[in-house]
Amino acid sequence: MPINIPRELPAGEILKQEKIFVMDEDRANTQDIRPLNILILNLMPEKEKTELQLLRLLGNTPLQVNITFLRMATHQSRNVSEYHLDNFYTTFETVKQSRYDGMIITGAPIEHLEFEEVNYWGEMQEILEWTKENVTSVLHICWGAQAALYHHYGIDKFALPKKSFGIFKHSLSDPKEELVRGFDEEFLAPHSRHTNVSAEDIKKHPELSLLSLSEEDAPFIIMSKDKKHIMITGHLEYDATTLADEYNRDIKKGAKIDIPKNYFPNDDPNAQPPNTWRSHTHLLFSNWLNYYVYQQTPFVWK
Repeated sequence: MPINIPRELPAGEILKQEKIFVMDEDRANTQDIRPLNILILNLMPEKEKTELQLLRLLGNTPLQVNITFLRMATHQSRNVSEYHLDNFYTTFETVKQSRYDGMIITGAPIEHLEFEEVNYWGEMQEILEWTKENVTSVLHICWGAQAALYHHYGIDKFALPKKSFGIFKHSLSDPKEELVRGFDEEFLAPHSRHTNVSAEDIKKHPELSLLSLSEEDAPFIIMSKDKKHIMITGHLEYDATTLADEYNRDIKKGAKIDIPKNYFPNDDPNAQPPNTWRSHTHLLFSNWLNYYVYQQTPFVWK
């Protein structure tokens, strides 16, 4: 089944070329079906790239999904046009009287800041509180995961001595959990972050389950025991070339950065990196939509 997106969203044409079933709003309104309503709070600087990455995954399930993109009203984005934001995004003030079956909160390049130093942290807290009663399940990614752990469970992040950057092996603690159904017991995933959270703090918390650790013993997939909040500390949604783009960007800035681990063939930055995590990414998103959103959300919100 398709994802329902605004008619002129630039990602739409690329998705159609990739043979992902996309339906515009006019056709969707004629469908006699209860679609899932998914809210995406996109905090990434290159918003159009993130839109495409997430829509590609949400469009690969048998469920019809309506998408709403959310921006922060208290922050001015510098890497996307006002036209794009005005036409395809809304603000929390507009949606806070609505209820959503699922929500995705992306990462953001602000790890160096304490949460209270982020200029939109107050608005972020309001949104996180609102999700408790108005969203069936929330998928938090990277900084979004750290923000959720801090706000909901009091678990703070800490700085790493060196950026965790590359493709890392991960293991599962409970392969029977529905979120990771179909996963290999060892799998690969991208990371790109300067901070981490404590595995011990998560294991000790009575409301949290740690489903996956990286080879560096860093938490990767964390879930609340009520299955409402899912925190992914890495970037399964990344394209094959995203880490290369980040590496080249930082090199041009003159930043001191290592080549991403286990990424470029023979550690050659001129070589094309393979996508070695795609199948598990699709599994996670389809499992989330099926088991934690579709099978849990009420047919009619009251």
